[in-house]
Amino acid sequence: MRLSPALLAALLLACGPVATAADAAPKKPAVSASRLSAVQSAKQINYYPSAAGWTKMWTSFDAATINADLALAKSMGATSVRAMVFPSVFGYPAPKAEYTAKLAKFVELAAANGLTVKLTLFDWWNGYADVSGSSAWATAILTPYRNDSRIISIDLQNELDPANAAALAWAKKLVPAVKSAVPAIPVTVSVNTMANLTKIKASLPLDYYDFHLYGYSERALTTIKQAKAVVGSAPLVIGETGTSTLAVTEGEQAAFLARVFQAAAAAGVGSVAPWTLYDFTANAIPDSAVAKVPAEYHYGLYRTDGTAKPAAAAVKAAWTGTAYPASLLDPGFENTAAQTPWKAFMPELGVPARTQSAAHSGTWSVSLSSTGKTAAGLPAYRVSPLTPVSPGQKWHAEVWARGNAATGTTQIALSWFDANDKWLGGNSSATLPTGTTGWTRLSVDQAAPAGAASLQVHLKSGANSGTVWFDDVALTAK
Repeated sequence: MRLSPALLAALLLACGPVATAADAAPKKPAVSASRLSAVQSAKQINYYPSAAGWTKMWTSFDAATINADLALAKSMGATSVRAMVFPSVFGYPAPKAEYTAKLAKFVELAAANGLTVKLTLFDWWNGYADVSGSSAWATAILTPYRNDSRIISIDLQNELDPANAAALAWAKKLVPAVKSAVPAIPVTVSVNTMANLTKIKASLPLDYYDFHLYGYSERALTTIKQAKAVVGSAPLVIGETGTSTLAVTEGEQAAFLARVFQAAAAAGVGSVAPWTLYDFTANAIPDSAVAKVPAEYHYGLYRTDGTAKPAAAAVKAAWTGTAYPASLLDPGFENTAAQTPWKAFMPELGVPARTQSAAHSGTWSVSLSSTGKTAAGLPAYRVSPLTPVSPGQKWHAEVWARGNAATGTTQIALSWFDANDKWLGGNSSATLPTGTTGWTRLSVDQAAPAGAASLQVHLKSGANSGTVWFDDVALTAK
């Protein structure tokens, strides 16, 4: 019911002084603005030792190896490192002193190498019914770091599935518990699909959003813009990205990461964290579903023997703000076959071959000989640029080509694709004259059509009973 002014006054007098805002319970400390800013610009690496992945990093803790690895990451320009924490190993619901000491040592080693630490809690965990135990465990793990500037952020769980009702209900209780334990440290929950990001954004009060980007790097700009649209004005980072060199060449891995870094920069996302620093040795991953996936052993920027893949130089360039290596797109075909991002297209009609039989410059070129042709297209050697594609953007591509008793059609072409990898059309250069020719420059120009999300450059030659060579590709966006 509504009280009369007189009755209200009488009640207030009887009850004593009215509580003011100043008398109310103190507000919880706000998330540190400087910490949240650091999250958004962190040059972060995902990390396990090469011989001790996942839980083995803790059960076979090797401080000397970790220190050397973190020094390597720092030398690449990293400013932060991610560490996963496992209730099954650390002890639950009360963490064991042995493992909290190992975590403290990890944080100490990171700081000694100039790196902050992002902690991912509850990895390999599905005990969602135990909110009380989970809260107690998280609080025990985090309380020592309540006022610790070495911890940059907390990820409640890696790639939580919000379609799992129990997991989402648990997260709704745990996020406040974590924020209570470390109120100044930004808290997130990482996800790996756009649908999950949408659900998490609608369901949880997070300080920032952590999206894991895998799949097609050529369309990374469109993907990141979609993720930004989902989270609105909230901060967004790319908490994991990469590709396995079991599935692609080391050259394509390097190009993949360069594309993601450039797309993120174009979209206004300042933190991209490669997965992962090292490849893993045969017994590095504990018995698990992950261990049974061969590709999981080959995401590293470095091989198990400590030598760098081309991706290491690409990431270092991104983190240090220096130019990407000129060899990254292999425009002159001087890279080894394992270190080029170029791929054969329709190889059943003709297989591109690296060769030293002719070269416009350097010592290598690529050739196509005795090729076929169908209504579906011509065999080609293809690559996608490092620069992200936007509709309306003008592109120029050129290549030097020569023929020996060449027949059929030989061109350089641009092919456009939308966000769903649907072909939108393209444009081709003039045709290389048939017969035997000297080095001839072929070029093509076109603006990216509406809806374009990616571009492929094709060096193609079909219905050719002779041989053509290609060398010295140039590709620019105007």
